[in-house]
Order: sequence, then structure tokens, then C-alpha cells
Amino acid sequence: MPCFVTHLQSAIDGTYLDASVPQTVHAGRPLWVRYDLEAVRRSVSPEILSRREPGLWRYRELLPIADDGSIVTLGEGRTPLLRCPRLGDALGLRNLWVKDESQLPTGSFKSRGQSVAISMCRQFGIGRVAIPTAGNAGGAMAAYAARAGMEAYVFMPRDTPIINQFEAGVAGAKVFLVDGLITDCGRIVAAGREPMGWFDLSTLKEPHRVEGKKTMGLELAEQCDWDLPDVILYPTGGGTGLIGMWKAFAELRTLGWLRSDKLPRMVAVQSSGCCPIVRAFEKGSRFAEPFEGARTVASGLRVPAAVGDFMILDAIRESGGVAMAVQEDCIVDWMREGVAAEGIGFCPESATCIGTARQLAASGWIAADEKVVIFNCGAAQKYPHLFPLNLPEIANANSVDWERVQGAGRAG
Repeated sequence: MPCFVTHLQSAIDGTYLDASVPQTVHAGRPLWVRYDLEAVRRSVSPEILSRREPGLWRYRELLPIADDGSIVTLGEGRTPLLRCPRLGDALGLRNLWVKDESQLPTGSFKSRGQSVAISMCRQFGIGRVAIPTAGNAGGAMAAYAARAGMEAYVFMPRDTPIINQFEAGVAGAKVFLVDGLITDCGRIVAAGREPMGWFDLSTLKEPHRVEGKKTMGLELAEQCDWDLPDVILYPTGGGTGLIGMWKAFAELRTLGWLRSDKLPRMVAVQSSGCCPIVRAFEKGSRFAEPFEGARTVASGLRVPAAVGDFMILDAIRESGGVAMAVQEDCIVDWMREGVAAEGIGFCPESATCIGTARQLAASGWIAADEKVVIFNCGAAQKYPHLFPLNLPEIANANSVDWERVQGAGRAG
């Protein structure tokens, strides 16, 4: 299948760069992948897509790979879009949906970005990759690098959830714990590019992870019969998913595939423990100042300085959206509320969207009958340390006290 990429473009000043060789950043800022969308329109249509196998790579014409033999896949894509009436009732929203990315191969939306990024590394002949991570990205990169037969190095804060440490290590990556935050890990990866010869897969430090995340928007549009929702709530750390979806919607509008030119209002959600994007939005700034003393149980939101800050803020403002921070000490309660209402295992990052949706509905910013989509970006099962259980015991399975069983109530 032909590749429709024309060039890379600097997001900060519009400079064109060659897409046929490995690129990282320009002027210290991210790059966009640009396509010949008119040629894409002539080559594929929503009707053709509907006949393809489900998954991320069904959107092949809007992805950067030029050599199909380089594709590295674990079957990612086509996550369910679930109607959530009970949670919606609790939040004051009659048309609430959750796109559950926790059902991807590595348990989070990071599968999408890593599938495309590692595929491009294979196409370019790169054999060694490195990443700083708050958790899920490292595990996903390790899995896809293993699938591709690449050598992987993962640097994560020492207090990264143990499940994330385990999944990166068991996939064969060389995993290092760092006393500091993801930004400190990022400095180590950057410093190692020359002496170690690895390719840096940091968030938005190369242009292809965002193309994988873009498929969340493509998939959502197709699942909604090309009629996008009114509001999307998205937990925002590095912001690649929000940036990618906004790019997807712009490309779909240019292709003429959308039933309406009206695009969703994008809501970037952060924790009060780390909210640099929210502070910049409230100040009217295009760039965010580093957040000092970042601390949150939602490890994916603990990104004190995002290299794509201006891209996030541009998308929010262009959409008529908003950036909001919610109370850190309520996050675990919202996780419990979400899973109890709908059986969906909300990760702590996405649980922040539950609290935000309630606030925005109560204020009238979201109307009760608007179609609202929350992205659940990861699996609650990856955070067992947040749910210490006090489970009742039955000493003898042959002699059960049924009154005690009935009165035990819900554990945890």
C-alpha cells in the first residue's frame, strides 16, 4: 500500500523537514507528520474502511509507515465505546460514554503510540530504543520492542507503580529506577543518545507516537458514524492523546468524512497535585511553566513540564474547551465510583474525568443531553496499591456462618 506522507513540519514555526529519515524535534519542539490528504481521499473512503479488519492499522492511509513489512503489532485498536447510563445519572449527564482503552494489549492507550513508533524505528533500521516513563509508556515500549526484536532501555521514577516496573522488566527491557520525576528520567535518556546510540522515544520527542494516538480520534469518529460527540474529557499529562485526536479531527474534516464541521470541545483534565496546563490555560498563556513539587497518585499525570504544552493549549482553545484540575484526594473515590457504577476499571488518571464531568455538568458548561465521551486510558488493575483490601475470612469451608457472610458487606 502506498504511503501518503509528504513531509514533517515543526509545530513551533512551520519549518518543513524530511520524513524519510529519523527525526526528533526542531528548535526543541515537536514535529507534525503531514499527508497528501487529497490523495488519501481518492484512495480510501469510510465505506472501504468499514470492510476492513478492526484495529489500528485499518487506518493505514493516515499512518506514516511506508513498508508494510515493518509493521509491529500486538492486535491493538478497536476498543469499545460503552454507554454508561448509571454513571451518567450520578453525574447529571444523560448521554455519557466511555472509550475503554484499558482493553488494549498492554492495558493502556500507550499501545497505540508504541505500535506506530516502534514500527517506524524498524523501518528506519533502528535497533536500540530508550524511553523515560511515568509507567504505562515504558511497559508498552518494552512489549513492542520485544515484538520487534529491539533492545530497549526504560527509565522510570523510583515510586512508579510496581506493576509498571514488572511489565517493562518481564518484556526484556533494561529497566532503571531514578530518584526524581519523569523529567529527570528524560534528561538521562537525552544525555545517553550519543554514548549509548539509542533512539529517544520520549513523549513528542519523535513525531510518530502521536500518529498512533491519533487513531483514538479516527476510531471514535467511525464508532459514532462520523458524527463526533459534543465533549471529550481526557486526562492530560504529556498530552499526546489529546493532541493526536485533535489532529485526527482536523484531517477527517479536510477529507470530508465528518457529518458535521462542528468538532468536540476538548477538556484537558489534571490533578491539583500536578496541573501546569491548567495554570497556563487560566493565565491565557500559550506555554506552561514547570510545576514545582509535582505529586499525584495518578502517575501518568505527574508530568511537570510537557514539551507539547503549546500544542495541548492550542487544541483546547481552538475547540472552545477548557483545562481543569480536580482535587487530588478524591481520585481513588472516583475510581471506586466508576467501577461500581459501570464495571469499568477506571485508572486514576481517567478517574479525574469523573470529578470534572460532575463539576462541568453542575455548572451548566456541559448540558445534560449533550453527548460526552470520557477516555479511560488504562486499567485499574495496574494500581493495586491504591486499594488495600480488608477481606473477611471463613476459617473452615465445611462450616459456613451464613449470617456472618450476609453481614460482611462490600470489602475494601
